[in-house]
Amino acid sequence: MSDKLNVLFICNKSPWPPREGGPIAMNNIIEGVQEKGHNVKVLAINTNKYNFDPKEIPLSYKKKTGIELVYIDLGIKPTDAFFNLFTQKSYHVERFISKIFETKLTEILQDEEYDIVQIETLFMSPYISTIRKYSKASIVLRAHNIEHLIWKRVASITKNPFKKFYLSHLYRTLAKYENQVISEYDGIVPITDKDAVFFKNNSDIPVQTISFGVDTGKLIKQENTQTEHALFHIGAMNWIPNEEGIKWFLDSVWKKVVDKIGDTKLYLAGREMPQWLLDLKMKNILVVGEVPNAHEFINSKCISIAPLFSGSGIRIKIIESMALGKAVISTSIGAEGINYTNGKNIMIADDASSFAEAIITLSNNKDKCISIGQSAKKLIHEEHDKGKIADRLIKFYGELK
Repeated sequence: MSDKLNVLFICNKSPWPPREGGPIAMNNIIEGVQEKGHNVKVLAINTNKYNFDPKEIPLSYKKKTGIELVYIDLGIKPTDAFFNLFTQKSYHVERFISKIFETKLTEILQDEEYDIVQIETLFMSPYISTIRKYSKASIVLRAHNIEHLIWKRVASITKNPFKKFYLSHLYRTLAKYENQVISEYDGIVPITDKDAVFFKNNSDIPVQTISFGVDTGKLIKQENTQTEHALFHIGAMNWIPNEEGIKWFLDSVWKKVVDKIGDTKLYLAGREMPQWLLDLKMKNILVVGEVPNAHEFINSKCISIAPLFSGSGIRIKIIESMALGKAVISTSIGAEGINYTNGKNIMIADDASSFAEAIITLSNNKDKCISIGQSAKKLIHEEHDKGKIADRLIKFYGELK
């Protein structure tokens, strides 16, 4: 392997614009590798769920990433979904299979030799056979989550028996696929040590935990930012764990807070707000939806809440909030992958009473709120800088050869 690598990233969403967790994570690692002096090329899906006009991609970004997009409609097709019940195939994965995408991938592989092909998320795994056919590159899975565990949790809490039956089918077929396909990779890069245990237990290939990185240089708080001593949550609300967590918070925690602090406010921001939240009528809760600049929004408030009880991987908005010096209150599951010290650089609360108590404590003690935020910022800048993350990933690439 030469000192300068050619790395092809295959993405289930476009890394540009980096507006939500997955694209932000992909974009930061792509830019991190490129800024270390290596050649990168991006082939991504432009979907109905995360859609934009490719003409909007800045020329500078096109130049440094060579990004190309293929449109795939990921909408649920009732007929296909129904007949999938009679197969052992994962409907989640099947939706990502596209002859047009395969053709474009083939063209790219025939046009250039790559040292590494990094597949972002399990869902792009069907293209491994095409990569093997046209390339000698090592194939790496960047595992953002253990995907089937999310759907297992969703199925377990679903009350409707018919919906529960179908979700259980989706979870089982996805679990079967995930367990089988991981052995086809040359290396796996999960985001947390907990996820790494799963991959090590189910395969014999190299596994290296490499967390999520942020561009710490861009996340410097402006001193003249006006900050409101209020709560906020930011995250894409079409991701089930986010919606599930906010529903739990509003049902179980919020009343405990307003009973003690009647004037505290909560701002809910993020893409794809469900209708039930848009129609919400609760005291001092402001549903703002998608914001034009996530970092400006985060900077304008003091206390971030992240009530998460399912999923795996790392929560990017928690990392960004901490990097911006915000006091974060999260569950243990939400804070997975962060080398935190509870009470020093984050507040951990796994039940309604302790979550409410943490909010009340920080709301009534601005000095403690600031202290936790500053400790959080120091931790993220030391352990989650995208340049340091890129160094670890590049080192892992070398070990595969």
